[in-house]
Amino acid sequence: MKRTLYNALAAALLVGGSSGAMAASDGQVRVNQLLASDPEYQSTWKKVVEKEERLPDWVLNLSGVSEQQMSGVEEDGDKFLVGPLCEVAQKCLNKRLIVAFSWDKEDAYAMLVEVPEGLPGEKSPTRHADYRWLGKPDPGMQTLLKEQLKRDPNWY
Repeated sequence: MKRTLYNALAAALLVGGSSGAMAASDGQVRVNQLLASDPEYQSTWKKVVEKEERLPDWVLNLSGVSEQQMSGVEEDGDKFLVGPLCEVAQKCLNKRLIVAFSWDKEDAYAMLVEVPEGLPGEKSPTRHADYRWLGKPDPGMQTLLKEQLKRDPNWY
């Protein structure tokens, strides 16, 4: 009887612990908290940016402003944790990064979007944006990252 109770308690702790870990990796974190949350994210992101030239520090360190939590999305049968990051909140339209990490933390991709400052309000940011791909995303991943950008009501 004692052993059965012990096994049940151990199983409950394992299930509770793993569901907490899933919650932490399913939208409960913001991009600017990601590298500090797990060394695997640090290692993967380092591989993505190590050979890139002239990236700003906020991109290299994922240290910009994240006003939204990351969310779990699926692309071609694989799950990804995706979210936006801005250089600063006031200039989010001008400099932002959309980041996607694979669920297993093995791969990461990003789309750096830059729009010229001072663009008149009637000008579409979509038509004036420069896009830079990080992590060599395939066309499906590029579409996923662009779809995330389109979620912003100020992006047209």
